[in-house]
Amino acid sequence: MLEGNVLVLNKSWTAVHIASVRRAITLLYMGAARAVHPYEYSLHDFEDWLTLSQDGLGGRYIHTPNIRIRVPEVILLTLFNGFIRHEVRFSRHSIFERDKGLCQYCGRHFPKSQLTLDHVIPQSRAGEDSWENLVVACLACNVRKGNRTPDEAGMPLLKHPIKPAWIPHFGARIPNDQLEVWRRFVDANRWGSANSKQAVQTAS
Repeated sequence: MLEGNVLVLNKSWTAVHIASVRRAITLLYMGAARAVHPYEYSLHDFEDWLTLSQDGLGGRYIHTPNIRIRVPEVILLTLFNGFIRHEVRFSRHSIFERDKGLCQYCGRHFPKSQLTLDHVIPQSRAGEDSWENLVVACLACNVRKGNRTPDEAGMPLLKHPIKPAWIPHFGARIPNDQLEVWRRFVDANRWGSANSKQAVQTAS
């Protein structure tokens, strides 16, 4: 339970991080964060949240010999109002995430087993392994393009490949009721691009 996920917002109610339950409770206890009520979206300090936890809010709880505390789905930092910069690890998985499993030549979705990575500038022509030179391609387009550039093959890319700002890890199993609370602040299917439109609601 202590290694579960809690969404972290800055002072402007913008999602900036995903913390473990252990870290979130620590921030709440130290006064560095407030818990966001899962239904009313009101803010609560540690003592207030502890009192609310005894009333039965549903959801996840941490139990000690003397008390129980409701695990907040979302916390809001009391002082920090910036953004946490994350470095995206260059990997095959990250490129598939960036391109959303979509062939960058024909624009069609395929099962992952029918997709591969293609060098925009072929390796035989000094094309390197980089964010800007690797794209997801279906097997048919990869064969059709062959040892040519997109221009030479008459196969323009859907978009110019770039390094993404940040693709957060949503690999953990997150309960649906928890995601319902998160959706008020983020798009759980695709969160992280520094240039994307922020799907953030400010609680009243």
